[in-house]
Amino acid sequence: MIDWTPLLLSFKLAIISTIILFIISIFFAYIVARCEFRFKPVLESVISLPLVLPPSVLGFYILILLSPYSFLGEFMEKYFDIRLVFNFSGLVIASCIYSLPFMFSPILSGFKSLPNSLIEASYSLGKGKLTTLFRVAMPNIKPSLLSAIIISFAHTLGEFGVILMIGGSIEGKTKVASIAIYEAVEILDYKLAHIYSAIMLIISFSVLFLVYFINQKIEKK
Repeated sequence: MIDWTPLLLSFKLAIISTIILFIISIFFAYIVARCEFRFKPVLESVISLPLVLPPSVLGFYILILLSPYSFLGEFMEKYFDIRLVFNFSGLVIASCIYSLPFMFSPILSGFKSLPNSLIEASYSLGKGKLTTLFRVAMPNIKPSLLSAIIISFAHTLGEFGVILMIGGSIEGKTKVASIAIYEAVEILDYKLAHIYSAIMLIISFSVLFLVYFINQKIEKK
């Protein structure tokens, strides 16, 4: 009998992380796209680091950041009674860090593609920065927003290395689908590994197909 808990945990983690990343990336990407400042290349490099860093390296430093001996880990445990390591809350933080560039980059590209005249026209009509962002900029980069959301969701859904280092494999708490597949292979339960892998494969393909299909529909309008 297949245990659906790892799959449900993966979906829960992906949904929560995607929502948080979308909110953060919208504002960060808009500021980076519209403003010029000295440390802009540094900021973009830091955000994009998870694209090139090995998951083990990134996972190690996130583990140090979230450990009970760090300022953040100690603060959360002392004042909120939340231990970030080997806990679902820690998985959310780790996933947001690991998947940030997958949300940030498409949105940034979308904002950069907008003509300055469109934004300036909004300002000239008396619209504020937030109104311009939500009423003018975002509606005009729908394909970029859609791609960012779906790709970030799919990427978070399939995370393994960072998740394993931060959360381990605790039944019902941190054991997500990718870890369940790894453990099934370790004990030579290939049937279970095939079931989990097939489900993840179908979901991943469906997600990518949805991105290309909807973007094609939007481009034809």
